[in-house]
Amino acid sequence: MRVLNLGSGENRSIADAVTVDVNPSTSPDVVYDLNMVPWPFDDDTFDAIYCMDVIEHLDDVVKTMEEIHRVARASGKVYIATPHFSCANSYTDPTHRHHLGFFSFDYFTGENQWGFYTRASFRKVRADLVFYPKFKNKLIWRIAKRYPAFYEEHLTWIFPAWFMNFELEVIK
Repeated sequence: MRVLNLGSGENRSIADAVTVDVNPSTSPDVVYDLNMVPWPFDDDTFDAIYCMDVIEHLDDVVKTMEEIHRVARASGKVYIATPHFSCANSYTDPTHRHHLGFFSFDYFTGENQWGFYTRASFRKVRADLVFYPKFKNKLIWRIAKRYPAFYEEHLTWIFPAWFMNFELEVIK
C-alpha cells in the first residue's frame, strides 16, 4: 500500500508514508511546494493520502483536491483534517488562506450544485466536527452531529467547532 503524507512537517506517525513538505528542515522525503501543480508524482500512485492541517495553508483548494484525485488510485482513501472556519485559531494564524466549513468538500462529492466546476470526484465516507473537550461542548456536538446544516447556519458562531475530519474515497 502506497501512502502519501502532504505537508507532513515533522510528523512521521503514518507508517511508511512518503512525506512531502515545503520546509527542508523538517526532513521530508520530498521537498516540494504543494501550490505548484502538477505535483512530482505519477497518476494513480497512492492508495491513501493524508492532508492533515495543510489544506487551509495552500493557495487553491480546488487545484489541491484535483491533484489529490490525480495522484490517488481509484477507490483510494483521502484523510483531511482542517480547522473549522469558526475556530479562533484559523483567524489568528496568518498562514491560513482558507476558512473551510463543514460542507466545503461537498463541492467534490456532488452533494451541492457547484460540482460541475471540477472533474475531481470523491465519495464522502465520513465527516466529523470536533469540538474542544469541554463539558458544554458535549451537547453542542450532539446537536451538530445530528443536524449539521442547522449547526452551521445558526450555532457555529455561538459554539464554534475546533476542527473537522473528513474521509473521502476517490472516484475514477
